[in-house]
Amino acid sequence: MKSALILGGTQFVGKRLVQLLLDEGIEVTIATRGMTPDPFGDQVTRLKISREDTASLKQAFQDKIWDVVYDQSCYSSQEALDTLKALEGKIRKYMFTSSQAVYNFGSNHKEENFNPLEFKPMLKGRGEYIGYVGYQEAKRAAEAILFQNALVPVVSVRFPIIVGKDDYTNRLKFHVEHVKNEKAMFIEHPDFRYSFIDSEEAAKFLLRIAKSDYQGAINPGSSDDISLRELVTLIEEHTETKAIIQIVGDPSPYNLPGSWSVDTSRAKSLGYRFTALDKLLAQLIHYYR
Repeated sequence: MKSALILGGTQFVGKRLVQLLLDEGIEVTIATRGMTPDPFGDQVTRLKISREDTASLKQAFQDKIWDVVYDQSCYSSQEALDTLKALEGKIRKYMFTSSQAVYNFGSNHKEENFNPLEFKPMLKGRGEYIGYVGYQEAKRAAEAILFQNALVPVVSVRFPIIVGKDDYTNRLKFHVEHVKNEKAMFIEHPDFRYSFIDSEEAAKFLLRIAKSDYQGAINPGSSDDISLRELVTLIEEHTETKAIIQIVGDPSPYNLPGSWSVDTSRAKSLGYRFTALDKLLAQLIHYYR
């Protein structure tokens, strides 16, 4: 891989990915709306696009070619189709940042539990996908569009919950601060289980798997999962403070109507390794504390 186009790349994992690519000596082009500054100066080429404006994609990608495109900012089936058409003949591999949301709620989902080749997507814009159910359909439909129509290899990386010191969502931080400050929080289903991945390891995985011959969907992340009850207990141990769980407390941002975890054995069988979950969470709890 000598050149890469990043759709996104100015926040969180995308920003980490860009830096890793630059460190490898890869020519990087960032395509965004141009609204979020980035720290890369003249090390990258910048294109201005709107994922909801097909003409802007065609104009930005005209007369250009890349080895790989990393799609970090697709949130609808229409965007996936428009981008695929605009990049036809201009890329050799399509790396799609997907989510474990493509699976139904449950624990230890394997990649075959959602087959994008069998899913019938409806063409919609991102404004037509509402809430979590909409997000789930958007990721499923985007995967389906790509796998059913791409003329190049496609890799769909189904990330679990991404955490790290640079996590702008502050969802894990919420729990640490509420326990530490003895603030009441409401956890609706304490025994539902969740999977996680470190943001730095997520970016490294995107780089490594793009350089491999792998095609298809894959679940990266720490091999274990954890319940919210176990997470709170871990925070209590590290902060030496008892959590206050009440119905009138601030609702946990991890309150979901079901477990949300994946089986990462395929990634492990291919030689990819991730930090053990208890170690990863302990490091972040200590940081937030």
